[in-house]
Amino acid sequence: MGAPVAINGPIGERAITCSHSQWSTGAAEQSERVRAESMGSMVASVEEIGAAAAPQAVERRLGELRATFESGRTRPLSWRQSQLRGLLRLLADKEEEAFRALHDDLGKHRAEAYRDEVGVLTKSANAALREIGKWAAPEKASSTHYLVTLQRILFVRLAHQLLLEPNSAVSWMGAQVWVPLVAFPASAQVVPEPLGVVLIFSCWNFPLGLSLEPLIGAIAAGNAVALKPSELAPATARFLEENIGEYLDATAVKVIQGGPAVGEQLMEHRWDKVLFTGCPRVARVVMAAAVKHLTPVALELGGKCPCIFDAVAGRRNLQTSVNRVIFAKWSSCAGQACIAIDYVLVEERFAPTLIKLLKSTLKRFIADSDQMARIVNGRHFQRLSNLLKDPAVAASILHGGGLDAKNLSIEPTILLNPPLDSAIMTEEIFGPLLPIITVKKIEDSIAFVRARPKPLAVYAFTDSAPLKRRIVEETSSGSVTFNDAVVQFGVDTLPFGGVGQSGFGQYHGKYSFEMFSHKKAVLRRGFLVEAMLRYPPWDEQKIAMMRHLFRYDYVRFIFTFLGLRR
Repeated sequence: MGAPVAINGPIGERAITCSHSQWSTGAAEQSERVRAESMGSMVASVEEIGAAAAPQAVERRLGELRATFESGRTRPLSWRQSQLRGLLRLLADKEEEAFRALHDDLGKHRAEAYRDEVGVLTKSANAALREIGKWAAPEKASSTHYLVTLQRILFVRLAHQLLLEPNSAVSWMGAQVWVPLVAFPASAQVVPEPLGVVLIFSCWNFPLGLSLEPLIGAIAAGNAVALKPSELAPATARFLEENIGEYLDATAVKVIQGGPAVGEQLMEHRWDKVLFTGCPRVARVVMAAAVKHLTPVALELGGKCPCIFDAVAGRRNLQTSVNRVIFAKWSSCAGQACIAIDYVLVEERFAPTLIKLLKSTLKRFIADSDQMARIVNGRHFQRLSNLLKDPAVAASILHGGGLDAKNLSIEPTILLNPPLDSAIMTEEIFGPLLPIITVKKIEDSIAFVRARPKPLAVYAFTDSAPLKRRIVEETSSGSVTFNDAVVQFGVDTLPFGGVGQSGFGQYHGKYSFEMFSHKKAVLRRGFLVEAMLRYPPWDEQKIAMMRHLFRYDYVRFIFTFLGLRR
């Protein structure tokens, strides 16, 4: 869940912030200046790990991580399981401290903190502990596959199919690794192995979840890990630094606090993988720094996630849909989430009904400011306030718009058809402001979404099977969720990640394990059979046999080998 972030790791000025998407250059640059000017007081208040002494401290810590990994300490399954159990103990023992840290940083209610961070992490760690044996096991083909292959070939021949397609053979055998019969005797495996020493840049909006969720996958895969939490969530960063070493192997997992200077120093070193959660502009800088060592990078970014709201049949279903929109916009860190609904697309005729229900439900769900997280800091508050100062945007406000600078609180705000070229519709909002854009026909929303950069998520509330099919087939996004929103983040069996400008690389569940693993191909052959057709001198019979082999047509191969068929 990326965010407009101060460069919490890599490169750049001390006080840079950015939003995920910049579709309108002029408006985006102006907003960038406001955010860049805004962060001085916040960054200055953060205690870095000694800007002057940091190079030596960072190098010492990284050296210890590298030595630990090279010793083989992190590879055994028992070590990985022990780290996951330690993480679960941390979450259980220090739950109240975690709640306090999240409240200090973002004003999150303890229920929201548990739902979106502590609870999700507990679920993820338990799932990884339960499944890690399967994830880490080599994928291999049984020697009986040769007999199965031969049986299938004969069956296909009897069924008058002239060619045996390799994909068919794979699906019949139900194996992940398949060795052609011509390679007999041979066996093959895909062996997952840890990448080495990896670096995780976290973000401030879900500072616990976005730190520990990828950490679960990294340690499950057997890596040593450096975790760089966001300095804009200092209470959570301190919580992580004080507790990670107590509950996990301190020689293999290290929390490195600091601001941009420390981030720059980290990116000067060689890593076996870097996961960065943030915005596209900073991500480009991270990737540029990674080029020096050809470090592979995964980027979790964001974008303007649309919600297509069709006329849902039945009052109960309609009310449930509205509840879920409110949850996905205002209840998750006050909209400061990369997968939060950014704007809603709805038919003109249905817009009044939707707006009426949104207003009445908001009054019930968020009766006071304590029920919603606050804006992360004063300058981010100012950025959001500036979005509403545009006269054309201000004229489109139908509900809310109240600003409380003292408490960094912005009232849930609904806008109807703000100008499409205004900043609120060209930048990722990342706050409690919800534009509603009307279309003539709900199908027109597909063209609207396609005309913009690929988002991290597309949401649609609809009963229409044809519309669902078109959304899946005609739009591109990190994920699509029908009749709900944001909840896909908590489904471990689904990969989480973006596409295009919204990022690349996927994690959660087994996908986290795979992100931090290398799938090593292993092939073993014996000397019993040797096919001389691969060696010169060449003749037409060898060419014919090779043609049959590359088509997995073993019957014709045998006939040709015996000289019975040309």
